[in-house]
Amino acid sequence: MDYGYGGNTSYGAQGGADGGGFLGGSQAGSQDTPGGGKKYGQDTLRPVTIKQLLDATIPYPDADPKIDDASLTQAHFIGQVRQVSPQATNTTYKVDDGTAVIDVKQWVDSDAAVDDEKYVPKEGDYVHVYGKLKEFNGKRHIGPQAIRPVTDFNEINYHLLSATAVHLYFARGPPGQANGGVKSEGDGLFVDGNAGGPNGVGGRKLPAGMSAMTKRIYEFLQNSPQNNEGLHVHDIARQLNVPSNEVFKSGDELILQGFIYTTIDDETWAVLE
Repeated sequence: MDYGYGGNTSYGAQGGADGGGFLGGSQAGSQDTPGGGKKYGQDTLRPVTIKQLLDATIPYPDADPKIDDASLTQAHFIGQVRQVSPQATNTTYKVDDGTAVIDVKQWVDSDAAVDDEKYVPKEGDYVHVYGKLKEFNGKRHIGPQAIRPVTDFNEINYHLLSATAVHLYFARGPPGQANGGVKSEGDGLFVDGNAGGPNGVGGRKLPAGMSAMTKRIYEFLQNSPQNNEGLHVHDIARQLNVPSNEVFKSGDELILQGFIYTTIDDETWAVLE
């Protein structure tokens, strides 16, 4: 399914029409030239979470931000509009994607022709935002190139999986390449992570502080035969002989940490490999 991200992925994944976060087939990002300019043919368009934007490093003023030690010129994310603040010169949308909240500041173009059909976000709308991360007086915001409504909510899951795939590409290297990534420790896409916890099944490290029940459920999901839809909460509870509410609690923890994800509904889970 194509949600309008652009061309084929440049991250080594097979199939999909996500655009992978890059334009023009570049994987190097926008880079400074020896003369101080930028190679604009290597601009990036990367799927991200808002938390990644707030955690991004900015090496020096006016430099491109970096996520996973990779330059970022343009980003796109999906979130819900929590607040709309119109002013004379701009409208600020406070957007929340479940990982963090960021301001999207859209300036008023007084010279533009009036377009009655142009989409104007409202509070409660889910929106797909494309733009550039900016910082002013120590506070970060997005200067949007485009804001469009989300009408197919499968797009939300699709986007989060795309952001995860790109993060793993830089953290672990291309598919099939062991330990080839730029960065293997540090914060994740969804919550602050601690990579120093006990090893999970299959080599993934569970953050320190996870409960014994959560570790047990994660190990069960890792080892249980399942189809593409994953396993339902009640099946997990029945096979482990534990209350469903305990499974839900541990599942929420694993979802927030990015170890599992929901599939056909909120009660069916699969491991994020």
